[in-house]
Amino acid sequence: MRLAIFLVLAITGTAADLWTKHAIFTWLGNPGESHPYWLVEPYVGFQTAVNMGALFGLGQGFGWLFSLLSIVAAAGIVYWLFVLKACKSLWLTVAMGLVMGGIFGNLYDRLGIPKLPDPMKGGVRDWILFTYGEYTWPNFNIADSLLVTGATMLAIFSFFFSDPREQKEIPSQEFS
Repeated sequence: MRLAIFLVLAITGTAADLWTKHAIFTWLGNPGESHPYWLVEPYVGFQTAVNMGALFGLGQGFGWLFSLLSIVAAAGIVYWLFVLKACKSLWLTVAMGLVMGGIFGNLYDRLGIPKLPDPMKGGVRDWILFTYGEYTWPNFNIADSLLVTGATMLAIFSFFFSDPREQKEIPSQEFS
């Protein structure tokens, strides 16, 4: 049952991310081809952008590294949940299903599968825009939202739900 929940969240999250990216980029074009479309002017809107780095644009030009880290993280999540049995927790299963959906949504872009112009190939397509006054939050997408939600759930779990009695003590070692 937990595997089904995990797969549904990961697949649905990935599909929602890829579909919305495709729809918005088809509608508004590549970055710079149109003005933002405002839902609540001038605070919330849609504007296409391509992030060649990671979180907030850090690590520009290291897309290959982020792709590799994504693959390692995906394998680690599956191992942790289903081999080490962390899936006994529904909370962790849901959190990691969301994270996996985010990983695969952005990995698809990083692998250069979408048809983007050469300077943008391998970048992550972003389209959600928030502004307030002179401040503009970096554009993001559904995959980013899934990653943040899953990571927040993981942090909440580790602070409030994990039982310290379940953690094994690490024997102290004397150093000579």
